[in-house]
Amino acid sequence: MTLLDLAADPVTTARRLLGCTLAANGVTARITEVEAYWGAADPASHCYRGRTPRNEIMFGPAGRLYVYFVYGMHFCANVVCLTDGDPGAVLLRAAEITDGLDQARANRPTAKSDADLGRGPANLCTALGITRGHNGADLLTPGSPVRLTAAPAVADDLVEAGPRVGVAVGMDTPWRFWIRGEPSVSAYRRGGKRRQASSTPRIPG
Repeated sequence: MTLLDLAADPVTTARRLLGCTLAANGVTARITEVEAYWGAADPASHCYRGRTPRNEIMFGPAGRLYVYFVYGMHFCANVVCLTDGDPGAVLLRAAEITDGLDQARANRPTAKSDADLGRGPANLCTALGITRGHNGADLLTPGSPVRLTAAPAVADDLVEAGPRVGVAVGMDTPWRFWIRGEPSVSAYRRGGKRRQASSTPRIPG
């Protein structure tokens, strides 16, 4: 996947990432579920209130890995998109482990099945051994500790879209995309504050 591909808006990039592979620490996974977050236009985005030391990577360049710590115990990984200074990212929600299964199982010994290894953003990071130390990694550079590789586009009739999972605002925005029928796709869990964000955020342009 080229930088030009990832410099697209988060919704377009999210759709493109389905079926691509992510590799780290001897484990490779095929991306099956993603969520788009669109910077200052999106109240659910980490960049909604501006630049901070935590979200700095989301401001570019595209093709970097943005890793954050959540609930005091889990890491979640995002692919940075858009252009320099214009923040946006795609959360990697789920993936099918396609290589390095033994290592992924060792990383996630409590997983009930192979399909469960990369189901959910925190589980996916654990299965691939991705931590905050990988924040800012260039996903497109040979030799990077975390590598993103393009794949043929998933057919439109296999792609589903719906609300994002567990966000406190913007919970009805249909910016979650997944491959229909994939066992690794996570279960839907609606977030809170229903009255605050029932519509799609107003995007730039």
